[in-house]
Order: sequence, then structure tokens, then C-alpha cells
Amino acid sequence: MESCALTLSSSTSSLNPRHRIRINHVYRNTLPEIVQVYRSCCPSTSPMFSNCNFSLVSSKRICYDLVVSRAAASTPETSDESANPAEVSRMLQLASMFGVWYMLNIYFNIFNKQVLKVFPYPTTVTTFQFGCGALMVLSMWTLRLHPAPKFHKSQVVPVLMLATAHTMGNLLTNVSLGKVAVSFTHTIKAMEPFFTVLFSVLLLSERPTLWVVASLLPIVAGVALASFTEASFNWIGFGSAMASNVTNQTRNVLSKKFMIRKEEALDNINLFSVMTIISFFMLIPFAVLLEGFKLTPEYLQFAASQGINVRDLCVRFVLTGVCFHSYQQVSYMILQMVSPVTHAVGNCVKRVVVIVSSVIFFQTPVSPINSLGTGLALAGVFLYSRAKRIKAKTD
Repeated sequence: MESCALTLSSSTSSLNPRHRIRINHVYRNTLPEIVQVYRSCCPSTSPMFSNCNFSLVSSKRICYDLVVSRAAASTPETSDESANPAEVSRMLQLASMFGVWYMLNIYFNIFNKQVLKVFPYPTTVTTFQFGCGALMVLSMWTLRLHPAPKFHKSQVVPVLMLATAHTMGNLLTNVSLGKVAVSFTHTIKAMEPFFTVLFSVLLLSERPTLWVVASLLPIVAGVALASFTEASFNWIGFGSAMASNVTNQTRNVLSKKFMIRKEEALDNINLFSVMTIISFFMLIPFAVLLEGFKLTPEYLQFAASQGINVRDLCVRFVLTGVCFHSYQQVSYMILQMVSPVTHAVGNCVKRVVVIVSSVIFFQTPVSPINSLGTGLALAGVFLYSRAKRIKAKTD
């Protein structure tokens, strides 16, 4: 009995202050009861305790140790119970953010396609969208909804390179959306994992696992099958969508290669915000040189003559800019809360949602073979995400 009590006493030193406060509270309230139980259960005439030396252990010490052991045993259950509501709240928050991400992406693709149909100037449209995003970023910092970033010299070159790839990726995507169906553009963009693996091997000397390489086969086969049977196939649309895959994945690989020191790193939201502002100022001269200044009443009136009045066209212009920045901002916020692999799985599901919604809204003709190719490519993207998840766990 003595050795047992001393062992329990030694365990109290490992408890944190919160546990000790709880122990003291229970000790004060239960001391009379425990002493009474101790006296009734441990008579000196009992054979079990005939060899006990009670002069070495006081009732105070025994009841204290009993309370300590009881508190230590019950604390994990209490913490688990208190952690459950927080976990449920986080899951609900993530689910709502994924829903907003998908909804904004659907609206952006629909409004963007409607604008590009009647206003075929993708550089001007992309510049306007980045301009809307820059205004939203400055408003966010001005209203202190998010702290403004602090720059260091080591960040200039990496951020400029990332912004350049970000600009080209979004511009090429808009070029593709103006030439082919939304569903076909996103089917081609399902090839992104292929270029991720390729550039990781070439630039980062990473070796992909067998499962990662195997998942690329249905992606390539599905995109090829969908391209051969696509009713709206256009080489400019196909080439620009494929080029956007190259620039977007170059951006992702460069973000790993030019890793900024952790203590000076920008968070995901500020990194995206800074890239948006840089992209806006970077595109202005290109828009003027390639297309001239097209946001004039004459050009808007000409675009309106093809089926949308000027007022509705201007509203759609603004909505594309707001949705364009908002869905990417939410995407970066989600990336800050989950792992890159989980984000990639969510992006795969988003592509499915966008393809299905655009086919329904625009009533795009889709043949059975085209559907098979699209489904095969998306299944490959999902398998790629799973393979990356397994690799991340083993690493």
C-alpha cells in the first residue's frame, strides 16, 4: 500500500497547472468523504492490511493520490468531449467554404463565357478582372480585414516570377474559353497533374512513385479521347488551354523551388493579393499593344448588338471580375486550412461541378465517347490525388 501511494504521488509532478487546479478543487470538496471511506475500508484487523505501516502514509496523502489518479484518468475523456464541437465547427466551416468556392467558380465560367462570346478581347477582359481584384485587395487592406504584407528583398524575384506565371495562366485560360466550350477547356485543364509531375522531375529532381505515374495514363487518354470527339474543337482554344496548364504548374513548382525563408514568408492570402496587383499592372501595356483600348462606348455598343444590351454587358463584366478574384481568394483561404493534397482533391471535384453545370447551362452537345473521355480524365485526376495522399503519408 505504501509503495502504491508513493507511486501515485510521484505522478502528480507531471500534471499541468490546469489539472492541479482541478485536483485542488476536488480535494477540498471530497476530503471528508474519502477519509471516511478510507477508514471504513481499511480496518487494522483486516487480513489484507495486516502488514501495512500506516504511520508512513497519512489519510490526507492517500485521498490526494486517489483524486490525482482519478483526475488524470478522466482528463483525456473531458478533452475529447470538448474537442468534438471545435472539430465539427471546423468541418462545417470548410464545407461552406468549399461550397462558396464551387459556386463562385460556376458563376465566373458562365458570365465569362457570355462576355467573351460578344466581346472577343481576352487580354482586355483579363486585365479588367485583375483590376477588380486589385480594388478588392486594397479595400481589404484599408479596412483591415486582413493585415497588409511586409516585403523583404528576398521576396521580390520569387513573387515576380510567380505573378508572371499567374498572369499568363489566367490570360491563356480566357483565350481558350473564348474559342471553345467551357466543358472542353476544363477537360484539357485536367492535364495539370501531368505537367506537375514533369516539371517536378525536370526542375526539382523529384522521383514520382509508380502509382502517380500510373494515374497519369487515364488523364492523358481521357483528354485525347475528348479532344478527338469535341464538337467545338479549335486549335487555338486547345493550345491555349494546354499552355495555361504549363504556366500554372510552372507557378506551382517555382513556389517550391524559390522557397522564401519561413520567418519572412507571405501567407497564402497576401501572396495571392500581391500577385493580383502585379498581374494587373503587368497586363495593362499588353492589353493596349495587342488589342488597343476596347472599353469604350462604341465597342460596348457593338458587343451589345450581338444579343446583350450595354447595361447587362457591363453588369456581367463586373460580376466576372468579382467572381474571378473571390473564387481564387477563397481557394487560397482553403489551402491555408488543409493540406495541398486535400486541396487538389477538392479542385478535382470542382472541375467536375463546373463541367456538368456548363454543359447544362449552355446545352453543349456531348457525345457518349466525349463523355467517356472527360470521365476518364477526371477519374485519372482523382487517382492522382489519392496517389499523392498515399505518398504524403509515407513521407
